[in-house]
Amino acid sequence: MATFLYTLGRLAFRRRWLMALLWVVIFCGAGFAASSAPPPPADTFSMPGTESQKAFDLLEEKFPDAGADGASARVVVRAPEGEKISAPAQRSQVAALIARLEKSPQVASVSDPFTTKAVSRDGSTAYAVATYTVPAPEVGDKTHEALDDALAQARDSGLTAEAGGDAVKIDAAMSGTGEKIGILVSAVVLVLTFG
Repeated sequence: MATFLYTLGRLAFRRRWLMALLWVVIFCGAGFAASSAPPPPADTFSMPGTESQKAFDLLEEKFPDAGADGASARVVVRAPEGEKISAPAQRSQVAALIARLEKSPQVASVSDPFTTKAVSRDGSTAYAVATYTVPAPEVGDKTHEALDDALAQARDSGLTAEAGGDAVKIDAAMSGTGEKIGILVSAVVLVLTFG
């Protein structure tokens, strides 16, 4: 193997212009093949006959606006210290939050925590689930802003409000000093290794 690699390297060095031309031809061929390749298949997936597929099909048939594969956000609200979320004042704030969420773009439905019994045992915390008509990657900026605004207004009214789920916007900004140091160290290693 060493003899073969030595011979190949020597040939490549002696005929470097031919090798450079050969590599250009290979790159052009690869580029042409990539540009003329058929489009990727659709990313929809179904398994006819399975129970879960029957459930998805039934949801699509009975509730076409809900989107069985739509994103969701779980909105958790907590009453101020020493108060109950089911107290009339807090309950009206939760109702206002749900109404704001229902008016948000791309929202299919929002559950009422008092109807679905999504209230903690001590009565201080409840959660509502907002279901969207589109999958998580298709949730728009206006929808994210509407969710953030609804949470901010709930906080202004005295509630503690947070949201989680795949419909919540994730800030991917690099913030930790550990990450910055790691990138700096890796850059130094690459410079020392490859010159």
